[in-house]
Amino acid sequence: MRLANSFRDLEVYKLSRQLSKEIFGISKSFPKEEIYSLTDQVRRLSRSIGAQIAEAWAKRRYEKHFISKLTDSDGEQQETQHWIEVAYDCNYISEYDMNIYLEKCMSIGKMLNSMMTKSKQFCTSKT
Repeated sequence: MRLANSFRDLEVYKLSRQLSKEIFGISKSFPKEEIYSLTDQVRRLSRSIGAQIAEAWAKRRYEKHFISKLTDSDGEQQETQHWIEVAYDCNYISEYDMNIYLEKCMSIGKMLNSMMTKSKQFCTSKT
């Protein structure tokens, strides 16, 4: 039984896109001098979470590749957490916003880890 027909059906993918959209919105208020460092980094990394999930889905024929891409996605979400904390340290976002985004990242991380643990459910079904 297939759990999803497409990576777009995965809740973790939907949440990662939403997080990326929210980070893009809030990063618009970052100072111009941050455009090629903090702003670019946090936007790129948050967008990469979903991209890695999509790539993992494409590679699910091979369980080790599937897990590897999900691991990459988890790494991107953890690095996103770092840059969110840097934005807070620089007073670009509030502590409240930082905590909201960190919680969303950690929730995505938990879902990714669950998918890795249950990888056979995603990789064994062939249609």
